[in-house]
Amino acid sequence: MSASTEVVADEAGLRLDRWFKRHYPALGHGHLEKLLRTGQVRVDGKRAKAGDRLEAGQAIRLPPQINSISPPQELARPARTHGGADKAFIASLVIHEDSSLFVLNKPSGIPSQGGSGVTRHIDGLLDGLQGNKRQRPRLVHRLDRDTSGVIIVARTLPAAAALSESLRRRDAKKTYWALTKGVPVPRRGIIKLALSKQGQDGRDEKMRPAEAGEENAKAATTYYTVMGTAANQYAWVALRPVTGRTHQIRAHLAHISTPIVGDFKYGGVPAKGLGELEDRLHLHARAIDIAHPESGRLRAIATLPPHMLHAWSLFGFDAEDSSDPFAELRG
Repeated sequence: MSASTEVVADEAGLRLDRWFKRHYPALGHGHLEKLLRTGQVRVDGKRAKAGDRLEAGQAIRLPPQINSISPPQELARPARTHGGADKAFIASLVIHEDSSLFVLNKPSGIPSQGGSGVTRHIDGLLDGLQGNKRQRPRLVHRLDRDTSGVIIVARTLPAAAALSESLRRRDAKKTYWALTKGVPVPRRGIIKLALSKQGQDGRDEKMRPAEAGEENAKAATTYYTVMGTAANQYAWVALRPVTGRTHQIRAHLAHISTPIVGDFKYGGVPAKGLGELEDRLHLHARAIDIAHPESGRLRAIATLPPHMLHAWSLFGFDAEDSSDPFAELRG
């Protein structure tokens, strides 16, 4: 029986063959071409070519034998040698480890993956976690460069497939924390605002509000709740995105006139924090709750980065709060 997986926001613009190279490195180019020619791999139900560019939210149908493909000889070689500093760095980010996966707490300022002009990123450091395993760890989702927090890394192909399927079915519950300039009104609500991409992928990429029927518009939904305020000028906001559009939380909060502190791309000058607040994006992937590839569920919580810990301390917010403010939501 065929399975399918959804293209996540950070994969928008990626060629289909590069997507497979990223998620299924054991699948050779010739084998992929055969799967495409015979229609065993489809995108949104249609035949596709290796060079087709993907869009966030598209469904890639996978043949049932995809996870049984044996790695080619070169993939069985030991991992590339990383310097001791790189190995120590990636190891320091691990907040949970088991036989199927790692959970990392990504720092702000380091990209999840490579791109134009990017030489150091999380994906490129994962060899440092491979140890004596044959399979290289792989990312199953991503965060923006300046967003910190929880990232899950699969240790095996079956784990990667299972986690990707959970993400595709929107089974994963992600909670973000943000410090906003201004207090959202009402203090608990839902933002439904379609978004459309403008500019080039990477640093120039930006999402803008769009009409639901507009060409290239993608529906986007975010739940939010205010967890604390400071003199009605700043708010600690917890957010749960239902969809996973590029920069969704940032665009949604700016749209309701409470931009994230340090988010000058979407908030402009009003996003500047005053006093001791750093001019860095105050957005953190605080927690994730997802079906574990083996059994049960995994819930992981990532501590705040230093610049957000400083803000929480200034305003007397509880940086150790481990509650789920969206526990009553279903799905």
